[in-house]
Amino acid sequence: MSMNRRSLIGAAGLALTTPALQGARAAEATKPAAKAPPPHVTKILAQWILGSSYDALPDPVRREGVRSFLNWVGVAIGGSHHETVDVAVSALQPFSGPPQAGLFGRTERFDIMNAAFLNGVSSHIFDFDDTHLKTIIHPAGPVASAILAYAAMKPVSGKDFLDALVVGIETECRIGNAVYPNHYDAGWHITGTCGSFGAAAAAGKLMGLTEQQMVYALGLAASQPVGLRESFGSMNKSFNPGRAASNGLFAAILAAKGFTSSDGMIEAKRGWANTISTKQDWSEITDGLGTRYEAQLNTYKPFACGIVMHPTIDAAIQIRDADHVRPEDIQRVDLKVHPLVLELTGKTAPKTGLEGKFSIYHAAAVAFVEGAGGEKQFSDRAVNDPRVVALRQKVVPVITPGIDPAQVDMTVTLNDGRTFHRHIEHAIGSVEKPMSDAQLEAKFADLAAGVLPEAQAKRVMRLCWSLPELKDAGDVARAGAAGA
Repeated sequence: MSMNRRSLIGAAGLALTTPALQGARAAEATKPAAKAPPPHVTKILAQWILGSSYDALPDPVRREGVRSFLNWVGVAIGGSHHETVDVAVSALQPFSGPPQAGLFGRTERFDIMNAAFLNGVSSHIFDFDDTHLKTIIHPAGPVASAILAYAAMKPVSGKDFLDALVVGIETECRIGNAVYPNHYDAGWHITGTCGSFGAAAAAGKLMGLTEQQMVYALGLAASQPVGLRESFGSMNKSFNPGRAASNGLFAAILAAKGFTSSDGMIEAKRGWANTISTKQDWSEITDGLGTRYEAQLNTYKPFACGIVMHPTIDAAIQIRDADHVRPEDIQRVDLKVHPLVLELTGKTAPKTGLEGKFSIYHAAAVAFVEGAGGEKQFSDRAVNDPRVVALRQKVVPVITPGIDPAQVDMTVTLNDGRTFHRHIEHAIGSVEKPMSDAQLEAKFADLAAGVLPEAQAKRVMRLCWSLPELKDAGDVARAGAAGA
């Protein structure tokens, strides 16, 4: 069949362009699929926060909320006269507003913004507060500090307070789940960065914010991430949960007056999660809201230091007590640990109690010498005890594949050649081996000793246990002040 001029040109053009078309189609086929837009996380959270109620909380969640509160009050009282708090009180007192709220263990009164900050600092200074092990967030500090300061100014029922506390803990931990561990690995102190959300959610809940105002409050909290891990071992570390408390309260107060923010500050392309983390798992925030509670996974420390050192202290005390090992007879202490242990607690020669909280060498040594790991074992005295200094030079931690951050494998070699071994799968205080109510009370009493008279400490403890029955949750704050 003959081909006319037009057909000839068309056929030639098709022949010339076919390889290019094929290449374009191949490139299109191999191009990664467009990323699905994130869910409206900020709005979903706001709706859930406002829809929560005390009556809807499962009994185990209520119980853990009360235990979290009791533990937080105890550590806040215990830390109230630390040098860090003294410095902060002295620095802020000349600039404080009206005396709306008191401080645990002290006589000074501050405006609620500064009271929230100072009680938050006090509760974290010993590194003895609660821990959400999935994220290493210390949940109660930012949330309880914010809403107790608010409750001191405006009466709040114990039931409403407990509901707000659980809502705040749930909010910060779920947001933390969405970005952990990448966010933490980048150097952020996750208690500070996520704590602002928890404080804003809880405070906004008590203030009766509308859904739009709650969205604004979460957005304003997103604009105030606080805390870097470089601060660990200094006063600055306890600054972070304190500031998260006041930042969240600040956000809720502004939002209540209509101060606006973006509606998608958590999930937007240039929002919080995408800006400060390379991981964003939105399902961790939205799935199971109201049925699965991160607050139920909260844990409480039997030892006054970073959670990754707890298995080592637990193992050392077991060997010391059960096998009757004396510190002077020890030739070497070998530890098989996860990389995070040395990353977080690798200080070989701490000089202060604060630095000792970040030294696996000190933790092991002092546990063998004193048979404990409380606040007294992380004091300047203990860190500079010649017996502890000598023994920590014999502690040899080795990063070992297969060891979880919550585990340790310890072998102690004595001068006479005998060896003793412990493998800690779950240390006391973990979800698997939780502290009992009696152990929490003993911890509270020990922390309050020397700060409050025994009778007053017991009265505060009773108020904490009876939180859901209180007509005014602010009674706890007033009862815990010095001289009350």
